[in-house]
Amino acid sequence: MGPGPSNVPPSVLNAMSSQTIGHLDPEFLILMDQIRSKLRQVFGTDNEVTIPISGTGSAGMETCLVNLLEPGDCVLVGINGVFGNRLRDVAERACATVTEVEQVWGRTFDVDQFREAANGKKFKLVCVVHAETSTGALQELQGFDDFADEVGALLLVDTVTSLGGVELNIDESGIDATYSGTQKCLSCPPGLSPVSFSDKALEVLSGRKTPVQSWYFDLTLITQYWGEERAYHHTAPINMLYGLHEALELILDEGLQNRAMRHLTNCQALIAGLQEIGLEMLVPESERLPSLTSVCIPPGMNDEQVRRQLLENHGLEIGGGLGPLKGKIWRIGLMGASSTSENVSFCLSALSEALRFQGF
Repeated sequence: MGPGPSNVPPSVLNAMSSQTIGHLDPEFLILMDQIRSKLRQVFGTDNEVTIPISGTGSAGMETCLVNLLEPGDCVLVGINGVFGNRLRDVAERACATVTEVEQVWGRTFDVDQFREAANGKKFKLVCVVHAETSTGALQELQGFDDFADEVGALLLVDTVTSLGGVELNIDESGIDATYSGTQKCLSCPPGLSPVSFSDKALEVLSGRKTPVQSWYFDLTLITQYWGEERAYHHTAPINMLYGLHEALELILDEGLQNRAMRHLTNCQALIAGLQEIGLEMLVPESERLPSLTSVCIPPGMNDEQVRRQLLENHGLEIGGGLGPLKGKIWRIGLMGASSTSENVSFCLSALSEALRFQGF
């Protein structure tokens, strides 16, 4: 019950234990088409290029940035946690010029903060973290597509900890490029990063003046494998894709709205229990992410000792803080298969015991 990976359903693990076949086997090519179709439904998009990248969520981040950026391009990045920082770092490594929009960690942005930071300039990309895993803040996306149009930019959104846990429709939100990870609300082991590119983003990619910086993440090559050509690029992680196929099937069987409501209901129950214990949340109620809750550590409580006791006595893992929040918060995940009422009760009981042990 930390910030990821989440628990993996038995049927996903069973799927991953199936016999490995070749990545150009006709049966596997059928599975690839099914994965693309299911990913489009979960993302809420008709984008043709909606595929899983071989690698974790950061691989998806890098895929989006290196394919869309060329040296000297201007990028506007919202930073209110670790993963906004990472977007900036990867953009700078792609030799882009980055303008930062800063916000207190644990809070979200108003689009006017981006407008003020832009100061009338034009940009290639506007980058926003939808679900900041380091804080548990959920960014409202309304208005960011219009703002991106104002500054001549594509809208790039990190959906690593929101895909499959909150309602998401990237077409309606005007998102041009997005990436996620399998190990959060999709409840598949880490190792794949679903990405989606709009037609507008593909036009930018096709109009590049320089080669894509990374050969491995070059979508002009990868899409030849996932498209009709089926051209060899790299050996696909066959068994991981078996697992993703089953995980997406479980999500669609549950229903996207039902799944989002389950995450929200269990999050509300967890927070009610934490507040009853006497704990405070980092993120204001209107900005909280249902799949990840950040709890302020009470004064005098030993962060590492509490988490060690939870793990050793109960087999329960929760996350600590990162960066400036290290030692100040616990991050409790209710993601995918881990988001159950039983886990809420289990966590509250175990955490109460650990805190009482320290005199809270």
